[in-house]
Amino acid sequence: MSEFPASSAGPLAAQVSEQDRARRCADAMYQRDRASQHLDMRVEEIAPGRAVLSMPVTETMIQGHDSCHGGYIFMLADSAFAFACNTYDEATVASGCAIDYVAPGKLGDVLTAEAREQTRKGRTGVYDVRVSNERDELVALFRGKSYKIKGPVIHDGEGEQ
Repeated sequence: MSEFPASSAGPLAAQVSEQDRARRCADAMYQRDRASQHLDMRVEEIAPGRAVLSMPVTETMIQGHDSCHGGYIFMLADSAFAFACNTYDEATVASGCAIDYVAPGKLGDVLTAEAREQTRKGRTGVYDVRVSNERDELVALFRGKSYKIKGPVIHDGEGEQ
């Protein structure tokens, strides 16, 4: 993707600015997100209302049926949801969520969660997350409901590289 200066006139400048804001929000959040860091989650893509995160399934995530514990899959989906709904520099939290497990994650898999905004109005939003493995096989479907609280996502000096 080529980059255009944010000072350009017209709709393209607004898109570049929105994308830059989304990236800065993701960078600031990741700097503070010790849980996602601990599980080696990576922010693969970010855009306004959208986030893609990946996570390797490690030995310590395997439960008694020789597959990834659902809590880890939920955590990956929840993190992707959080990054997607916080791309507007308006602090946003979950007000509810649900997950449907479709297939197991296995040791050595790299799971990817793609969160997409479905609607965002006023203080609330709805986001759908698709979790798949590296073979693009569906593992889980997650729906999160967001609620905007007071304050920005980016604090002074954060989200800058």
